[in-house]
Amino acid sequence: MKTALLPQLHVLLAVARLRSFSGAARELGVSTPAVSKAVRVLEEQLRVVLLNRTTRSVALTEAGRRLVEEAGPGLGQAMAALTHVAAQPGEAVGSLRLSAPPMAVPFVVGPLLSTFRERHPRVEVEIVIEQRFVDIVAEGYDAGVRLSEAIERDMVQVRLTDAFRFVVVGAPRYLERHGTPKKPEDLLRHECITFRSHTTGALYAWELERGRRTWRVPVRGGVVTNDGAVMKYLAESGAGLTYAFEPEVQEQLRSGRLVRVLEAYAPTVPGFFLYYPSRARRSGPLRLFVETARELAAKAR
Repeated sequence: MKTALLPQLHVLLAVARLRSFSGAARELGVSTPAVSKAVRVLEEQLRVVLLNRTTRSVALTEAGRRLVEEAGPGLGQAMAALTHVAAQPGEAVGSLRLSAPPMAVPFVVGPLLSTFRERHPRVEVEIVIEQRFVDIVAEGYDAGVRLSEAIERDMVQVRLTDAFRFVVVGAPRYLERHGTPKKPEDLLRHECITFRSHTTGALYAWELERGRRTWRVPVRGGVVTNDGAVMKYLAESGAGLTYAFEPEVQEQLRSGRLVRVLEAYAPTVPGFFLYYPSRARRSGPLRLFVETARELAAKAR
């Protein structure tokens, strides 16, 4: 019975704060008689007078003051919490948890998240950036961003980018000193800045292709790193050749700080995709995120 009086208590707090039945009515968006009735119901249920009223003023009784002082802060916090989580008509409220690799951040994740947050500011987004392959279902993610070959077949895929290439690049001064490889096997005689597979722990064999033929070249070098920015920096400094996501080194290629080698063997991958479980019940925030992703991808084409 007492919990059923919470709406009346909310009305009483408004009257006590404003010292006016009509003022409380305006704030709450109801009629003055409705405010009077709510206070009367509360007093009848509690069997105590809470307000002294005259035609000119409203004041709390001792019992009313104690009720407001003891119940007011808690009810105020509860009402604030309800207001915070409640969605306005057409407004999305909730959360999203996403997984993405580092190289997708500047080209896909950053622009997509920026647009999504502008449109849906009350959806909280947690994004975990890591290179390893993530089981988004087992690890509690709503969706992920990956290259298509890294996505399980039972996932729904939404294209985010066009296809792009991975290229072997080096600084002009490195090539002047060590020569330019002409075929994939030549890489075995070059200093290559390498990285380890995040799934197997083995040094990554650079993948090349030409026509229907493919190569996996077990390159070696004096530096192994798991950071693409470090690989790019070392290649620019002339420390060796590196294997790069082409859009990530576009500026260095335009300026001449890096040069493509073995370009005829550069493999093409389908691009980045947003993915999520095919049989999952999509939440409102995820549905809106997918809509934003599809729209931006269409505009980019």
